[in-house]
Amino acid sequence: MQPLLECKNVSYSYHTMAGETQALTDVSFQVNDGEFAVIVGPSGCGKSTLLSLICGLSLPEAGEVLLHDRPIGQHKDFHIGYMPQKDQLFEWRNVYGNITLGLEIRHQLTKENLEFAKKQMEEYGLWEFRHVKPSQLSGGMRQRAALIRTLVLQPALLLLDEPFSALDYQTRLNVSDDIYRIIKKEHKTAILVTHDLAEAVSMADKVIVLSARPAHVISETPITFDMEERTPMKCRNSAKFNEYFNKIWKELNAYAVEENMQ
Repeated sequence: MQPLLECKNVSYSYHTMAGETQALTDVSFQVNDGEFAVIVGPSGCGKSTLLSLICGLSLPEAGEVLLHDRPIGQHKDFHIGYMPQKDQLFEWRNVYGNITLGLEIRHQLTKENLEFAKKQMEEYGLWEFRHVKPSQLSGGMRQRAALIRTLVLQPALLLLDEPFSALDYQTRLNVSDDIYRIIKKEHKTAILVTHDLAEAVSMADKVIVLSARPAHVISETPITFDMEERTPMKCRNSAKFNEYFNKIWKELNAYAVEENMQ
């Protein structure tokens, strides 16, 4: 099977007047069509930098990022959706105006696209709130609106940069269930960056573990749960959850100990 995304020996450094800081070195992994991959690693290791390279905001200094076996710069019609840490909803627009903003910017406010946006809002419980301002929504509903705003552009790949980090713990658990269900139901390929190992194991089809900066891939762990209808909350209550969590935790700590001994 040809992967939808492939990072091949990607390296990247930041350059300032003070000197060079290497963020990534020789990073390689693949993500298949329909797969939910989660990237974890120590704080500041370059996870968000890697997402910037994948979506084309930055270019690697070495190696390449391939989409359907072609460099990302050669794709003019390949849409990548990016969901940042904050929902970035504008208070001066109502919920409907926020969700259709991307279509407006792209001059794609067609009847078909607006019908699709309406269908998404109805499907995921936001249509009745279409005329309210974002401040009138709960944190979970704001994140749902942010995701639907991304989905109405019908991206082939979703990049999620710690989108639950600003939420309280209970809301975070509920929203991760919502977001996972929506992404799987819409058959989207997604990459999530998170510091939360429990979140990673509960949501991922595959967990990619990065080292400290300059980051490289320590391991890749396929995640499978034997259940009829998988949700992140159900996964947390599975016996296999602790096995996966402990395995990845040990890999991160073993690498940290090894680095400290050098």
